[in-house]
Amino acid sequence: MRYVSNLPYATKEEEDVRIPMPDGVQLSARVWRPTSSDNEPVPAVLEYIPYRKRDLTSVRDSMHHPYIAGHGYACVRVDLRGTGDSEGVLRDEYLEQEQADAEAVLAWLADQSWCDGNTGMMGLSWGAFAALQVAARQPPSLRAVVIASFTDDRHADDMHYMGGAMLSDNLAEAGTMFAYATLPPDPAVVGDRWREMWHERLENSGPWVLPWLRHQRRDDYWRHASVAEDYKAVQCPVLASSGWADGYSNAVTRLLGNLDVPRKGLIGPWSHKFPHLGEPGPAIGYLQEVVRWWDHWLKGADNGVMDGPMLRTWMQDSVPPSTSYEERPGRWVAEPTWPSPQINPVRYPLTRHRINTPVEAGADTGADTRAGADAPVGGAEMTVRSPLSVGQFAGKWASYNAPPDLPYDQREEDGGSLVFETEPLTEQLEILGSPTVELDLAADRPVAMVAARLSDVSPDGAATRVTYGLLNITRRESTEHPEPLQPGTRYRATVQLNGVAQAFPPGHRVRLSLSTSYWPLAWPPPEPALLSVYEGASTLTLPVRPTEEPDGMPANPFEEPEGAPPLSVTRLTAPDARWEVKRDMVDYRAELEIVKDQGLVHFDEIDLDVGRRAYERYTSVADDFTSATGESTWTMRFKRDDWDVRVETHTRLTCDATDFFVDATLDGYEGGRRVFSRTWNETVPRDLL
Repeated sequence: MRYVSNLPYATKEEEDVRIPMPDGVQLSARVWRPTSSDNEPVPAVLEYIPYRKRDLTSVRDSMHHPYIAGHGYACVRVDLRGTGDSEGVLRDEYLEQEQADAEAVLAWLADQSWCDGNTGMMGLSWGAFAALQVAARQPPSLRAVVIASFTDDRHADDMHYMGGAMLSDNLAEAGTMFAYATLPPDPAVVGDRWREMWHERLENSGPWVLPWLRHQRRDDYWRHASVAEDYKAVQCPVLASSGWADGYSNAVTRLLGNLDVPRKGLIGPWSHKFPHLGEPGPAIGYLQEVVRWWDHWLKGADNGVMDGPMLRTWMQDSVPPSTSYEERPGRWVAEPTWPSPQINPVRYPLTRHRINTPVEAGADTGADTRAGADAPVGGAEMTVRSPLSVGQFAGKWASYNAPPDLPYDQREEDGGSLVFETEPLTEQLEILGSPTVELDLAADRPVAMVAARLSDVSPDGAATRVTYGLLNITRRESTEHPEPLQPGTRYRATVQLNGVAQAFPPGHRVRLSLSTSYWPLAWPPPEPALLSVYEGASTLTLPVRPTEEPDGMPANPFEEPEGAPPLSVTRLTAPDARWEVKRDMVDYRAELEIVKDQGLVHFDEIDLDVGRRAYERYTSVADDFTSATGESTWTMRFKRDDWDVRVETHTRLTCDATDFFVDATLDGYEGGRRVFSRTWNETVPRDLL
């Protein structure tokens, strides 16, 4: 990262600007803008998130907002209602109130004397969700958005219900927001009201996992703010990016294929990070790309930003399996449009342990398909009933910090899976897009799932997971109206794997692995199920891309990463990061323990000590699927002089065959003394899950 201080515009910063909402609540904003904007108005760019601008995101904010402001923009970082130094309570994600507030903020910005009336929105994760969702509401001043690591489908393509199967991140992220939504504002900003504001949050917040568990089907709760419900609602230009190591690797190409506005896509090898901070590398000069985007769409500069390909992405080379990578070898490739006419869906029939010679997509496989039948008949039967241990080396749904949350050697998982494999490749095979698996199957239980994993197998046998997908088979036809399976009845089911760009070199094999559990990445079904897969109509389809580069893509189409110099912080205690898998061979208990302790950090500019510690634990016993247990515990501390507050949250999720059980606690401490405590004990019925 190259830190740049000498920017085209001198800037000034306003640390706490109050923005009034229609109901009287005031939101807190931090504003960086050119000094000259007092007399020469500029466009305004909004980042709108709940992660505390004054401390927890201040270092990151200091790198990109002053940089963009120094190129002639008013950059405005707003704490959502109920977070940071804003008033109110935050009860859940992406509510109508949140989006109405964003529209009010944009209207306020457009009306300021230093703003020329044009606005944009940008962000990563929640900030990107907010920008895309608000764009669909078409506020009059919003001219363009820049979004990174996001989705357009809140139910199926977020951390909640992938393929209708519940992800453990449904609990983990709920635990994160349970903590963030109950943190106090800073008395140095809000004064003596801090305690009243804090207790309002403590008393009116709760474990977010409860509403997320109460909506196991795709219903109006999830359809709200899912842009996939109506792509035409987005009427402004979109610059969208993500990373192949992120959980949000699918939405960029969906937007490119479905929006009818000027749009560009960028996908690197990164985890859940901005591309200029991308891990695994290579990181890129993303902020330069963002400035060019704003210059064109907010200032009208004729800078060629829409020239060139619609999609630029990192084609990943083969690597040995590892839970972390500093860099992913590969090369940049380009697609002029998406869907790309040069991507060829190639269908490979599946037979016993083999991925066979491909056939053209749409060709007859020879299966006997009866009119009106749900699935073909005929074909040899292959069965699998996976142990609950399959999935312990799966890593996280989304790699948030890069190391050490990526999947490990898949040989650890394949012993409990149904495995299909090609012969050694005679030439390089490259894929770009979302592979799919079509299965002719039956199950012996009314609720069953299948996890499909695609791996790159080197000549020495090491297996690196390339991508994967999940399907709760009761939702094979509809996530809105699932139906129990009839044991022994054959069905057709499609498992869509996450999008990826991957090169398989000659001599390597492509492996497809199917399992009936993938714990703890996904919550297991109520009981083990025997899955039967039939030859004849079961296939793997790969989005094959030509290996040559007719478009003449340069080897490095991006500049070196740049940013403004970050704020000064002093580390007071060492961080601690652990990812441990344990097996007890006496009582057959398995455990995954994750520790993410940021240690104690002193923010020099505001003389504040901040500590953050997250702890996750997932356990199970033998193959008792109802023994699955997940825990999320957060400790957050803020200290300055005699102001010393701490919030502790704990959420525990257990189950039996018919219900989920949520036990949660929230404790607030001031000066070492507990001043607030509340406990939740709730039961939520399982809904074919």
